[in-house]
Amino acid sequence: MNTNFQSASQRYAAIGVDATDAISRLGEIPISIHCWQGDDVTGLESPDAVLSGGIQATGDYPGKARNFEELTADFDKACSLIPGKKRINLHASYSVMGDDAVDRDALEPKHFEAWVDYAKSRGIGIDFNPTFFSHAMVKDGLTLSSPDDEVRSFWIRHGIACRRIAAYFAQELQTHCLCNVWIPDGLKDVPADRLAPRLRLRDSLDQIFDEDLDGVIDCVESKVFGIGLEAYTVGSNEFYTGYAATHPGVYNLMDNGHYHPTEMVSDKISAMLCYFEKLPLHVTRPVRWDSDHVVRLDDETKEIAIEIIRNDATDRVLIGLDFFDASINRVAAWVIGTRNMQKALLYALLMPHQELAAMQDEYRFTELFILQEELKTMPFGDIWDAYCDAQQTPRDGQWYAAIKEYEQTVLCERN
Repeated sequence: MNTNFQSASQRYAAIGVDATDAISRLGEIPISIHCWQGDDVTGLESPDAVLSGGIQATGDYPGKARNFEELTADFDKACSLIPGKKRINLHASYSVMGDDAVDRDALEPKHFEAWVDYAKSRGIGIDFNPTFFSHAMVKDGLTLSSPDDEVRSFWIRHGIACRRIAAYFAQELQTHCLCNVWIPDGLKDVPADRLAPRLRLRDSLDQIFDEDLDGVIDCVESKVFGIGLEAYTVGSNEFYTGYAATHPGVYNLMDNGHYHPTEMVSDKISAMLCYFEKLPLHVTRPVRWDSDHVVRLDDETKEIAIEIIRNDATDRVLIGLDFFDASINRVAAWVIGTRNMQKALLYALLMPHQELAAMQDEYRFTELFILQEELKTMPFGDIWDAYCDAQQTPRDGQWYAAIKEYEQTVLCERN
């Protein structure tokens, strides 16, 4: 180890933290990286696909992935610059069908064989999401809560099909598959009836989750609002928390962009861990609303990581990312956001949580305040450098050159 690491380790040892152990533990925490950063959530169904359903990607940076080969090449490049354990998170709109094209309600495992082969060759797991947006069967902003039986039945079939595909991933890759249901359903203006759509959604979910499937971890994801759906969201946090609490095996995924601006997901984690065995997360960065900006090493990201680590919940909290920025290099965005999530986890691992908790329990609030503040100026960066070295990935300040070369030789050639 280098002298900077040795000096930093001694500083941390003085407050009861083993930096070498923190590095080792961080290397075992998987992060599920979303595929849709690479193509602005377009998907692989059609080259003419248009993003809709309260979601918007802004920017026109060159080199957007246009097919499976380009998307996986970009993902590989990003992963080569990201330390630690990784998974890939797919939407159903990323099926690889070739000539065997079917609509979303008829999707089968064979339409994702290419992804399984890819994941096997990289030794990574797959997480999955039914895609309830950017489709002609989203009628007036509604899917599973629609009063139109044809619309609702279509999307129920889609949800059932996706859970079976998730089970296929789990069986083939010998690891769990988190299958997450998010729908855009809502209304632009004040509703005349809030209850009936939610009762229809509950019934739809009951049908989707009816089948017992090995290896699938089911979850539902709430949202405050979407573009064009500002007044009413059917799948609110209260609705999904209640649904998960009354349906064993279904969990409430928390996306930290899907709450009111003054709500912090970090504050909710311990509450959810009191009642649920698993807690899926989508870590993102909202700016004024659910804008899905690239994750920074900001206070909320650090607090999310602190709550995971201090509660010894790395096996219970399933960490995924969700952002898409088309205004900067898309591959770099993956690297920046994922490395920042890992930095937040390392920051949390380098804290003396038992000592901090003892200070709180013993009413030693002056000492608690002092130590919490002094931790902010500890030599965290030297430990991060050592972690990157141990994972054989570039340190900060060393990886962007590889991105620039890739942009010049690969991405720019796509245009």
